[in-house]
Amino acid sequence: MDNILSVLDGFLLEGVDDISMKMANDFRARRIEKNLTREQVAEKSGVAVSNIIRFEQKGLISLKNLIGIAMALGYASEIKNIFEQPKYSTMEELSQIRRNAGKKKAHKL
Repeated sequence: MDNILSVLDGFLLEGVDDISMKMANDFRARRIEKNLTREQVAEKSGVAVSNIIRFEQKGLISLKNLIGIAMALGYASEIKNIFEQPKYSTMEELSQIRRNAGKKKAHKL
């Protein structure tokens, strides 16, 4: 039963708070693995220590600061390319993506 639940967990829609806390926890783990203090990350990234603490504890951070700390830990390409590839969940959505490729703006349906 645990195996089924762990498989299903990957398919459940998560909320913004769940995702931000997952990112914060992962950031903290990567920071510690690299043996970096919050102060060292702050110095490398230009992000205030208080913002790093808030991110690690509450999952709250501005996009600019997230990019800064990602770059400080060597994740520039991952964050830069987050929206690089189109994502779709149905063939209809894929068809829509292909029809709209190259357009400069969306139109109301």
